[in-house]
Amino acid sequence: MQNTSDATPASAPKSRALCLCSGGLDSLLGLCVLREQGVAATAVTFTSPFFADPSSTARSCAELGFKHITIDFTKDILELIRNPPSGFGSCLNPCIDCHARMIERAWAYAQENGYDFVSTGEVLGQRPMSQQRGPMNRVRNLSGAGGWLLRPLCAKLLDPTEPEKRGLVDRERLLALQGRNRKPQMELARKYGIRHYPTPAGGCKLTEPNYCRRLKNLMQHEGLEDARLLEACNHGRHFRLEGGTLVVLGRDRADNEFLRGALRGGDATLRPVNVPGPTALAVKPTQEDLPAVRALVAAYSDTKGVASVTIRELFAASKPVEREIEPGPREPFAKFLL
Repeated sequence: MQNTSDATPASAPKSRALCLCSGGLDSLLGLCVLREQGVAATAVTFTSPFFADPSSTARSCAELGFKHITIDFTKDILELIRNPPSGFGSCLNPCIDCHARMIERAWAYAQENGYDFVSTGEVLGQRPMSQQRGPMNRVRNLSGAGGWLLRPLCAKLLDPTEPEKRGLVDRERLLALQGRNRKPQMELARKYGIRHYPTPAGGCKLTEPNYCRRLKNLMQHEGLEDARLLEACNHGRHFRLEGGTLVVLGRDRADNEFLRGALRGGDATLRPVNVPGPTALAVKPTQEDLPAVRALVAAYSDTKGVASVTIRELFAASKPVEREIEPGPREPFAKFLL
């Protein structure tokens, strides 16, 4: 868990709130709306291999003077991918269950650390599926936070919550934002001096079709326990060869460096040494598939002016072996591409 410095109010706070913060404009506005009426608001960001890097959120919170903490959500999201009680969205995104679990985790942390309630930056009607009354009520009920969950940007359109009833926040100073029009948020951003925030987007890789194809294939074969392979879904081209071997082929220097560093027992890395070309990570390759892995590396190498490609093949804890491979076309590998 990681903290940044906290800018505390000069006088005693009216209450303390733990606010889910993705780093997007709405969640930052939620923090500002609460602080404006004397609430000591702390931002919490959940991290996993599927979510955006929290560093930009930490910077935004620091610029605005909010304390920021992070909570590792990896085990939670993996459990929900395997068994989503409310089902998936368009891809492998268990959005309702994911959001409910985040609020559940935040509420548990809040109670353990002296916070009075939890909040989110949701706006009623902004997202066609997850931010409608029905799904928002389901999230509230699944989370276990019940009436201690406040949505300050649209609170006046919803039933009063416990913080409002008990005077921990002033309902009249909360907002009634609704729909997909972003102009009110942009005006509020200027008011609160929020200059840096991402354009509206989910920030979750589980909503990206290409990424989810790779992840689903990984789940069906190697499983989701290896964090290195989860990270590999962000890199290169992915192939599932005829004998079942997963091969990740680098597209650029960053991919190649990652793949060389991802070598583990039973795996192999292959790369050309006499021409520019990709590094391949073959995950526990079968003997049946190794010739195809070599041919794949040769096919995607820059072979102009050479008759053969020298492939350096390295298994973990073994000495590298070099082989001369005649380059062929890429087309035969298209059927294995994930």
